[in-house]
Amino acid sequence: MSERIYYRQLQLQDYQPLLVLANTVHGAGYLDQPTLAYYHQLGIQQGKDASFVAYQDDQLVGFRLAWAAGNWQPDAWCSPELWPVPAAQVAYFKCNTISPRLQGQGIGGELMQRSIQALKAQGAKAGVAHLWRQSPGNAAVRYFSKQGGQLVKIHPDKWRADSHNGYECVRCGFDCRCEAAEMILLFG
Repeated sequence: MSERIYYRQLQLQDYQPLLVLANTVHGAGYLDQPTLAYYHQLGIQQGKDASFVAYQDDQLVGFRLAWAAGNWQPDAWCSPELWPVPAAQVAYFKCNTISPRLQGQGIGGELMQRSIQALKAQGAKAGVAHLWRQSPGNAAVRYFSKQGGQLVKIHPDKWRADSHNGYECVRCGFDCRCEAAEMILLFG
């Protein structure tokens, strides 16, 4: 890993470059300022922030958004009845995004480990995520599996409603038919 990569918790001054990276990698309309501010607050508990950024020199090259256990509610795309941990003790891994030019160099794994440590310090016993199954080479699922994640359930059309409301999927456009792999990672 390059010594020029610097990691820290997400801060307000990171919002603009984070939004540019998120909407470039995931598609236009993926994330906006009010939603990012809301997501950021969901990651803070007991004075600890579970969301992190990575910089190379002065350029934001990656981020991990994570929500604290108890700060979010499972929705229709979640299967808490299949989780081995009570929902109140499960954090949510919202998004892990790395600049395409630096993918595969360990930045995502480092961001994940930092989030896990913060979530554990907040009291979480596990974290759940919805991974994009149609990512090139199914990289998202492979990455989460490598971290220790276990498949819970496959959800067809997870982002379809979002695509009908302004999100332009990089694969499907405004009628997203991508599947989400709901996965859980137990914290040891």
